[in-house]
Amino acid sequence: AASDVYKRQHIMWDAFKDAIFICIEFFYNFVHDWGLAIVIVTLIFRLILFPLMQKQIKSTFQMQKFSPLMQEIQTKYADDKQRQSAEMQKLYAESGFNPLAGCLPMILQMPIFIALFQVLYDMNTRTGGSEYTFYNILPNLVASPANAWSVGVGPFIPYGILLIVFAGATFLPTLLQQKGTNNPQKNQQIFMMVIMTLMMLWIGWGSPAGVLLFWATSSVFAVAQQQITLSILRRKDREREALEAEVKPVKVDVTRKAKKPRPTKKAK
Repeated sequence: AASDVYKRQHIMWDAFKDAIFICIEFFYNFVHDWGLAIVIVTLIFRLILFPLMQKQIKSTFQMQKFSPLMQEIQTKYADDKQRQSAEMQKLYAESGFNPLAGCLPMILQMPIFIALFQVLYDMNTRTGGSEYTFYNILPNLVASPANAWSVGVGPFIPYGILLIVFAGATFLPTLLQQKGTNNPQKNQQIFMMVIMTLMMLWIGWGSPAGVLLFWATSSVFAVAQQQITLSILRRKDREREALEAEVKPVKVDVTRKAKKPRPTKKAK
């Protein structure tokens, strides 16, 4: 029974990889460049994820406004973790923030990342030795930065740039989102992002350039979407604050003059 389950999973995974290759090949037949075909498929994938990413960006932006309340809860219930957790859940519900929403887009990309990794390793057997290039920028999408480095510094340069974009742009949205906030865990989160970026550099060093192209394109799209959305949200906040200031009733401090005592009539 266990072997049957494994076989079914293996068949489904192979079908998933075939579907990715068919999508890339479909656009290749129009643009006649494997790299550009990968970029097009990546952009289509990001457009599918667009509503989910919008929700995540708005949720995180909204939660930043509640940062002072979060600090207050953490300080007030520092000795009562259960109460602290309950109060934080209330805060999440009020702000509409979902802590898992930020991880979901990356989780959804991981199967494609792994499948594309395997597809590019098998590319020669799929198409009979076609040249997998991205115009003259990346002469071989199947080769990794490590392979390019072994050839020489000159051939390595475009692969090295792609590797840096791949690693840096992955966590740049999180870094930009933390900009200007007073989150008490900000420094810890930045440190973790640096460690994760170094890990991504290590992973990318041995990955096919086509995989790095997919992930780098996806990450750059995410950064652009985030910054445009945040700019719109901040402008709307400023407009709302200005409108509230205009309609707010003006308090007039009126000081009444003290009444003079009336003269009393003298008794006759």
